[in-house]
Parts: sequence; structure tokens; C-alpha cells
Amino acid sequence: MNRLQALLNDSLIGTKHVENAAIIHIKERKVSASTFGFNVSPEDALSLISTFSKNLLQVRKEGLYFNDKYYKCVRADEHSLYLQNPDGGLIVVKTKIFILVATYSVGMYPSVCVEAVEKLENMLAVYFDCPGGPENLYVKEVMKPQPGEGEVLVKVSASALNRADLLQRSGKYPPPKGASDILGLEAAGSVAGLGPGCRGRWKVGDAVMALLSGGGQAEYVTVPEGYLMPLPRDMTFIQAAAIPEAWLTAFQLLHFVGKIQKGERVLIHAGASGVGLAAIQLVRLAQAVPIVTAGTPEKLKAAANAGAAVGVNYKNEDFSEKVLEFTQGAGVDIILDCVGGSYWEKNLNCLSTDGRWIIYGLLGGGEVRGDLFARLLSKRGSIHTSLLRSRDKEYKERLVKAFTEDVLPYFSGGTSAHLRPLVDSVYSLHEIAEAHRFMEENKNIGKIVIEMPASS
Repeated sequence: MNRLQALLNDSLIGTKHVENAAIIHIKERKVSASTFGFNVSPEDALSLISTFSKNLLQVRKEGLYFNDKYYKCVRADEHSLYLQNPDGGLIVVKTKIFILVATYSVGMYPSVCVEAVEKLENMLAVYFDCPGGPENLYVKEVMKPQPGEGEVLVKVSASALNRADLLQRSGKYPPPKGASDILGLEAAGSVAGLGPGCRGRWKVGDAVMALLSGGGQAEYVTVPEGYLMPLPRDMTFIQAAAIPEAWLTAFQLLHFVGKIQKGERVLIHAGASGVGLAAIQLVRLAQAVPIVTAGTPEKLKAAANAGAAVGVNYKNEDFSEKVLEFTQGAGVDIILDCVGGSYWEKNLNCLSTDGRWIIYGLLGGGEVRGDLFARLLSKRGSIHTSLLRSRDKEYKERLVKAFTEDVLPYFSGGTSAHLRPLVDSVYSLHEIAEAHRFMEENKNIGKIVIEMPASS
């Protein structure tokens, strides 16, 4: 309601081209917002709804009575009506969800209503009314966002699922302040609009992929222009949707946080996850050695295919012993850890002197029982923690720029070290609950991608 009221005040009344206006919700058959003192009776609202559903031809011929005044039809089509009488004019504009009706004085410019009503367009988006399980998810029609200063509107073709989405749905990971509360931390699609102040790098129709703070699991999303990356050559939207969050997370952990060096050994937990498979390839690109843990032979095989030097099944082997055996007792220089508490002792066992332990998730809990600090101190080890979603705009833009320059070219064919995202499965937007269940069961190898309806 607040947004609808703001639209009337700022986009219509504030332009001085319109006297009064109201917005009617077609499905709810009622007035959702109106300017002060502008009365649209229930009968008038129903009449306007009926006009577009079955009486348009009659209105073209006979005109329309509104608020006890007669208006002659000047022009009409299936989306808009222009009507006039000696006192002024009436314009009625229909979208899929709303009807906007406005009065104007003779000589004013009423088509500003058509421009404003574009902001009333709705879209499909993943939604949940209260935190809980996957069964709480459904697809809902919500208002399409409009790009603000320095923002780009992207028509989403595909998004992807991340653990953060599961946590947010459960009520354990709210979006950062100012971010969309719609799920989805990455998307691929095409530029559909540019907000004021954009610097001209992108144009409507460009194929892009984007890092997001939220909002990706919808037909449209607004993105700061510095968060966008061009789609690699010969890559589909579904493949590209598997890149931004996972690959930028892995790149950040290895280069911005871990300062990886040539020849170093890196232990990657959850090696067959989206971040894990990205990290394996990025470690190889940095000419370092990736070592992984995973829970099934199939996941270990996928990690090996991505370039892992050795893989350990954490369910039936002590990964710290295997790592020390592989490194001839030296241990690893970097650990990428999304597990946390339950792994702390084994992580310290195989961390090298001066090693960096980077924690970016707590799948195994956050509680530590034991003499962590003494053992860490004895190895002169360091613990780093990192989250990407809550980083500030400047940091994310710097990260996207570095990734675009240093890594993105390797996704295109013809490079010596060819990188590729691994898509495990594709779900339609309306199958979002099934996608969440699949991830919760830890069945995926690589990314779970969410595809927008073809009609969008």
C-alpha cells in the first residue's frame, strides 16, 4: 500500500499533469490506493474492471459514466482508455493486476499515467509467509522492482539455490538491511532497464549474470551495475546462474582472505558443493594443490574430475590423517571450512605451521570444546572468518571487478585452463519446495538451478 500511495503522489500528482488518481486491484475488486479526497466507489471500480473484461467495445461507442459524470471515449485499446467531457479528461490504464484511473484538466498531458503504470507491473517470485520448512514456500505475484540510482533491472532467466536460502527460509539468516527479502543470491538473464546515473557500460538486451544480496528467485531483480558480469561466450543462462555466488565466494576466500600462493596446499571441505567445485578449479588456476573432503564416492569422483589431487570420504576416514599422509606430514597451508565446530580438532591436526584456517559456514555447529587456542598458537596458525552477503557495496564491486578480469576469461573456450560450473539439476520456479528438500538431503553434486517460467 505504501508503495502504491508513493506512486500516486510522486509519479502522478507530483508531475502536475494529473489532478486525482486511484489504483484498483482487479483480483481483489477494490481500491488499493487513492489520492486524498478522490472517491472511487465500489460500483465505479467494478464498472472499470468490467469495461476491460467485456464492455470495451460498448465504452468505445457510448462513453463511460464515472463519479456521476459522463465522459466521451476519445481513444481506446485493450490496455488504456482516454475519455473527455467539457470539464476535463479521464484516463484509465490496465495492467495484469491493477487498473489505474486518473482525472486531468483539459490541456494537461495525461499519458504520464501510461509511464507511471509501468511501475505497477507484477512478477512471479518465491515467497513464504512465516519461517519454517520447504512446505512454506510458494510462488506469489509481487510488484516488479524499479531500478534506482546506479541500478540495472535484469529480466531473470535462471537463478540458483544456496545454503543461505535454506537458512533464510528457516528464519536463521535474514537479508541485510535494504536488501530484497525474496530468496536468491545470484541470477542470469538480460538487461531490461537502466536506472538514473548508470555509467553506460550496460545496455538493454545485454546477457548478464549477477551477484545479489537477495531477490534472484523472481522474474525481475534490480542490481547495482557494479555487481553485473557479462555472460561468458557460448554459455547458457542455466550454466551462468551457477557462477556468481559460488565462484565469487571461492575466489574471495582464496585470494582476498587466504592470499593463496603458487604451490600451496589447500584443504576444501564439501568438495562437491558449488563453492567446493569452484574452489578446486580456482586452486588449480593459482597453480596450487587442492585436497577435498566429501561424503560419497560419487562426490569424490566429481571433485577428482574437477581437479582435486586427492579426496577423502569423511564418513569412513579420518581426513586429517589422510591429509598428513598425502603432504608427508607438512599439512595444508589453507583450509576452506564451511563445517565449523565439529571439525576443529582434525583441522588443527593437519594445518601447517603458519597456516590459514578460513571459516565461512557452520554446518557442523559453532561450539568448540577443547584447548583450541593453545594448539592454534603452537602452529602460529590464524583463523579467518568470512561472509559475502553482508559485505558493503564497495567491497563487492571490487570483488566482481577482480573476478571479471582475472577469472571470467577462463570460462570461454580456447583458454588453456578452462573453467566450468557444474549444474546438478534444474527445477522450475514452481518446484522451489522440491529444490529446497533436495539440497537439505545433501544429494546435489554442484549447483541446483532454478529456471523461470518460459512465459516470463
